[in-house]
Amino acid sequence: MNMNHTMVTEFILLGFSGITDQQFFLFPIFLCIYVITVSGNLSIIITYKLSPSLHTPMYFFLANFSLLEIMYVSSTVPKMLSSLLSKCKVISFSGCAIQMYCVVLFGGTECYMLAAMAYDRYNAICHPLIYTQIMREIVCIQHIVGSYVIGAVNALIHTVLTFSLPFCGSNEIDHFFCDVPPVLELSCQDISVNVLVVFVIGGCVVIGSFVLTTLSYIEIISKILKLRSASGKKKTFATCSSHLIVVAIFYGSAIFMYFRARSSYRVGQNSVISLMYTVFSPLLNPFIYSLRNKEVKSNIRNIFLRLIQF
Repeated sequence: MNMNHTMVTEFILLGFSGITDQQFFLFPIFLCIYVITVSGNLSIIITYKLSPSLHTPMYFFLANFSLLEIMYVSSTVPKMLSSLLSKCKVISFSGCAIQMYCVVLFGGTECYMLAAMAYDRYNAICHPLIYTQIMREIVCIQHIVGSYVIGAVNALIHTVLTFSLPFCGSNEIDHFFCDVPPVLELSCQDISVNVLVVFVIGGCVVIGSFVLTTLSYIEIISKILKLRSASGKKKTFATCSSHLIVVAIFYGSAIFMYFRARSSYRVGQNSVISLMYTVFSPLLNPFIYSLRNKEVKSNIRNIFLRLIQF
């Protein structure tokens, strides 16, 4: 290998360097977001574990989704927080590769976990009489494991192909974490194959799961509209609307990030877009799924009362 191709041994995460004067104020904001996100999602997991009445497929998926959100936000925000406090925004070559793998792994897994959750709601609403037969425990576990397998394979492909490229020019990444598009831009070799892989493989993961999720909700909405009871329509749609909010935020920002034309890239735009699906989506999860769910709120209240009595 040409020695010029081994010059880059570390990267600099520019992140929010465009607003230098405000970075000090961003730290407490993102720290609060991170603490709320982790504690909120952790409360859902604990509530599920301590509440036998919640041991159903829907809450099984929700607890696993909350765990995934904690890992997802933890793969980017801690490094971002340290960069906001320090003038040194360096990340090692191997550290960048590991971070990219984790982000793509958890992002890809979330795509299919959202699809699995939509499939669960589809069966609960459209096939209530045989719901427990369809969504058996082993089936739910298979959906979770399958989501992680797809995410892991997708992450491995993108990470290996990206870091097999030579980096011999600038080492400044226009992002607050090591994501595929901004890292590819730093290579001094033609990246057309990598861009094609992002569109094809990434498209199969993101667009494929999005289509599955959309089809499930089309069937669900169709079923809801056929209900005669107004209260039944309201209750069922309230449950699904919360799922749709998460789906819209996550898929909307992810699709725009990975499948837009390279000519449309703008300095600092990567960070703003990525905040939607890596930071704000995990933050909204506990509020959307807990505060809008009477059963979860009731069980959280009961757990607190038991703790106080203890």
